Amino acid sequence: MLKLSGEVLLNRETGHCIDPGVLGLMAERIGNVVEMGAEVVVVLGGGNIFRGLGGATTGIGRTTGDYMGMLATVINALALQSALEGKGIQTRVQSAISMHEVAEPYIHRRAMRHLEKGRVVIIAAGTGNPYFSTDTAAALRASEVGADVLLKATKVDGIYTADPVKDAKARRYAKLTYRDALTQNLRVMDSSAFALCMENKIAIIVFDFFQKDQLEKAILGKPVGTLVSDFDKSKLYD
Repeated sequence: MLKLSGEVLLNRETGHCIDPGVLGLMAERIGNVVEMGAEVVVVLGGGNIFRGLGGATTGIGRTTGDYMGMLATVINALALQSALEGKGIQTRVQSAISMHEVAEPYIHRRAMRHLEKGRVVIIAAGTGNPYFSTDTAAALRASEVGADVLLKATKVDGIYTADPVKDAKARRYAKLTYRDALTQNLRVMDSSAFALCMENKIAIIVFDFFQKDQLEKAILGKPVGTLVSDFDKSKLYD
């Protein structure tokens, strides 16, 4: 399961909400791991277009804002599908909100069949419910499809003791337990997403998507970023 932030697609310099260069990089990296034999499910956020929580500051109700955010994820999913298919990679978009003209409805058995056929499955519209983030959607779908690992791709190379931009003394965790991530209120993922992964024993790897070969290394089981799982605390920091 690959969780990609929608904000990664945003180019603040040009004002483009979907940067063609980043989109192409996403497709290239995903294509590489498909060629390695991995079955890939992708959940994309929509923060580059609209974020439900942010809508409250402009007078948009939280429920309406969350539905608007879900629709934004569908736009991103269709863009990524187009980029992947441009590279010859078979892809299906499944949406938790019915919109038959552009995406299949999310059906667990159908998603599993696509994976068996070597297709990339892109999950759009989160869980289909307001008040749930795309992180939680990724953890939920990862649990449903029996994913080995949830890969959280960000612009930062892991989880730190503090914001590394603001605190030069911040240290990067090499490993964390689920419980530590919850009790320390580390805001890399929602607590509900952490809890789902903990209950279903799905390891989480938080890594920098823009560092070369990080996704490929993660698929091969090589250490990248920060691993969140159940482990002995012999090595806590890099």
